[in-house]
Amino acid sequence: MSQITNNPVFCALDMQEVDAASAMAAQLSGYVGGLKLGLEFFMANGPGGIRAVTEAAGLPFFLDIKLHDIPNTVVGAMRAILPLKPALVTIHTGGGPAMMEAAAKAAQEVGSERPQIIGVTVLTSLDDADLRAVGVSGNAGDQALGLAQLARDCGLDGAVCSPHEVAKLREACGPDFTLVVPGVRPSGADVGDQKRVMTPTEALSAGADVLVIGRPITQAIDPGAAAAAIASEIAGG
Repeated sequence: MSQITNNPVFCALDMQEVDAASAMAAQLSGYVGGLKLGLEFFMANGPGGIRAVTEAAGLPFFLDIKLHDIPNTVVGAMRAILPLKPALVTIHTGGGPAMMEAAAKAAQEVGSERPQIIGVTVLTSLDDADLRAVGVSGNAGDQALGLAQLARDCGLDGAVCSPHEVAKLREACGPDFTLVVPGVRPSGADVGDQKRVMTPTEALSAGADVLVIGRPITQAIDPGAAAAAIASEIAGG
């Protein structure tokens, strides 16, 4: 299985341009544990763009494309992206047990080099009111917990959750279930469009494994210094 470095911070490169993403990755080498490339970048540049950024950076990467379709389609998509050798790949837990089981089985086809398959539970841009609007009667925490347990039972390696659900998911899903946590903001940073946030130290203390941090690093005047400051904050926490 692809390894995650000791540094828990994966920087989200939420941009479309290959050159800009490559330049940012170069600035962050040595300060972050990995990179996150998402749907925006993948749609603009495809597998070739992913290779251009990740091979130059020499860092593990998280392919955050949140696959969600019928099982056969997700299996095909998973097989198509496995040659890129991501450390983590996201799928939506809302796709159901058959889809999750099929995705996990497809990933195993490459043996020990397989990525961790991570289930998205409740997006950190959603709160309880948003969930009610789409027909979910429970609160965000309960929904995330139930979906994470389902993901674990379907053979997934971990789940994405808000920092505020980390402790509950860690207790329920055990120490070997990887918890990937967006909505993390360094002390004093703007929360942007995230509604359920926490500092890096707080998230790690609650049981997070991977911290996804984007704008506080990428929009800083000196991204490398911003990433180093976060690493220092974590070390001092």
